[in-house]
Amino acid sequence: MPTRAAKGINKGSQGTTPTLAIGGKAPPFNLPRDGGGSVSLADFAGQPLVLFFYPRADTPGCTIESKAFSALSADFAKAGAAVVGVSADPVGAQDAFKAKHRLRVPLASDETHKMLTAYGVWGEKSLYGRKFMGITRTTVLIGPDGRIAQVWPKVKVEGHAEAVLAAVKALGKG
Repeated sequence: MPTRAAKGINKGSQGTTPTLAIGGKAPPFNLPRDGGGSVSLADFAGQPLVLFFYPRADTPGCTIESKAFSALSADFAKAGAAVVGVSADPVGAQDAFKAKHRLRVPLASDETHKMLTAYGVWGEKSLYGRKFMGITRTTVLIGPDGRIAQVWPKVKVEGHAEAVLAAVKALGKG
């Protein structure tokens, strides 16, 4: 029987939150997205996929990050990669966020936290001594083979989209 690691998932350091293993198979997903319809891992078979997980639509850091990925969307497409933003916000909030900031990347909604948990980005957080459940800002690059190529945990927004684009371009040369 395959282990969790063989499927691309390792238990986190505390044994509660799965983390993705480089080279492991990306967990499948099918989520509702902005504008209606859905988005799934299978939609991107054979091409690199960037998933950027952000805590909440229309907050300062999430807006900066989403605008940065949007500004580079043509460059990602030229490199053959797709980009999808994912949060736990409802689709209506994603629609409003996308329209307000003229974002050019699809935004997916995981209100059930199933996919967020599978990717190891949903868990306990702390702010000013208050503990709560939420998304840790993370980006995952999935190769055209459906395997995890790179993970950026606890992302710092400034310059991040550019670093991910460089990794996508390097992936194409590998």
